[in-house]
Amino acid sequence: MRIFIPLLSAAAITIGVIAAPASANEDLSSWKTAVVKAVAKKQRYPRSALAREIEGKAKVRLVVRADGTIANHEVVEATGESILDKEIPRLVKRLNPLPSLPAGREELSFVLPLDWSLN
Repeated sequence: MRIFIPLLSAAAITIGVIAAPASANEDLSSWKTAVVKAVAKKQRYPRSALAREIEGKAKVRLVVRADGTIANHEVVEATGESILDKEIPRLVKRLNPLPSLPAGREELSFVLPLDWSLN
């Protein structure tokens, strides 16, 4: 059994942006890539879920302040597996703080997809 925590792409992170200049979009794209790397580094597969071969997907809305501090999180779509759902706030705690937001942004809300899969 192989553990597989898929690397999400920066495009998978859903951020609502209303018409921004090209340089702002590039900065946001770089920030999203840094977030993806942070998630890949800090996401864990709970041992009890591994032992029972439990898989799941979730979506979490994060609100991030300019300095990268996660101000709030909300599970938008739970995995339906209590072992994995209990891991979500632990992951958010490990991720806090995220990289600082691009210049000019005071706060940002986005949806982060999470996936725990076994291959």
